[in-house]
Amino acid sequence: MAQTHKHATPTPLVVPASETAALMAQAATNFLDTLTPPLRQQAALPFDGNERFRWHYIPVEMWERKGIALKALNPKQQEAAFALMGSGLSAGGYQKARAIINLETTLGEIERAAGEARLARDPESYFFTVFGDPGGNDAWGWRAEGHHVSLNFTVVNRELISPNPFFFGSNPAEVPSGTRKGLRVLAAEEDIARELLGTLTAEQKGQSIINADAPSDILTRDVPKVEFEAVEGLPAESMETHQRDILMKLVHEYIDRLPDEVAAIEHRKLREGSVNDIHFAWAGGEARRMPHYYRLHGPFFFVEYDNTQNNANHIHSVWRHIADDFGVDLLRLHYHKAAHHTH
Repeated sequence: MAQTHKHATPTPLVVPASETAALMAQAATNFLDTLTPPLRQQAALPFDGNERFRWHYIPVEMWERKGIALKALNPKQQEAAFALMGSGLSAGGYQKARAIINLETTLGEIERAAGEARLARDPESYFFTVFGDPGGNDAWGWRAEGHHVSLNFTVVNRELISPNPFFFGSNPAEVPSGTRKGLRVLAAEEDIARELLGTLTAEQKGQSIINADAPSDILTRDVPKVEFEAVEGLPAESMETHQRDILMKLVHEYIDRLPDEVAAIEHRKLREGSVNDIHFAWAGGEARRMPHYYRLHGPFFFVEYDNTQNNANHIHSVWRHIADDFGVDLLRLHYHKAAHHTH
């Protein structure tokens, strides 16, 4: 039977990422400067308001997006858009993002061959939005989003960065045929978790496996704030050293999608927080190609992964901050400090 625990919300560790923030600001400014006035009006939106919190990972036919789509841009403008995307990713993270986008073509081919082509599956239906003024001193943010990619970044005080929510998906999870046969864009996200599961004793599995059936999708979906009161699964403190090493390798797989400077901050949070409080929860089948799901619930972060759709060949994965998605905590601290200095 799975045990549940409560996490206290930790005091956020505020560490500057000035170099990355400057690169993002320059990339966002460059992108906006390539646009004609009508295109810029679509791509540049106010920082305040609900649109910044409105995110999803489903196709554009199912979720109307603000911002400007790649298909509306010329090659120079597209290059600037991808440079903005790259400013928020490591080299490996950027490679995954581009591979996910390119999978739209493969998915379209698969669906047409099966007579199931209901959606366009267009690799140019990815939208870029800048919230606020990247060249000013006020908080600003940006989003790059489409089917199976949702990157949301908030920059505060020109040096503090919130990199969440951060969603990557993959359909197919493994390309079944054609020139890309065998390609698994998110292979490590599955394989490392399965490696950890395979090391668990029967008693440990009894604590980590929270359901015999996997849910049909990540449970948090597109909510603007993670709200999971109960922490389920096996805590790292109940793992052997080699199991904790695998657990941390899995956590690092998500963190290391980020630029080096931002990833280093996330790693520092792990070191200065309580690694023992990270919980690993699994649902569904244990063998490959069976519908499965897992969750990593840490003191400050939350990961969900699901592979159930399309005969368990369709991955959704998300890395989130429990208290600071969309920079909510950073902004609160920033405004509190500014108010304090005015008195």
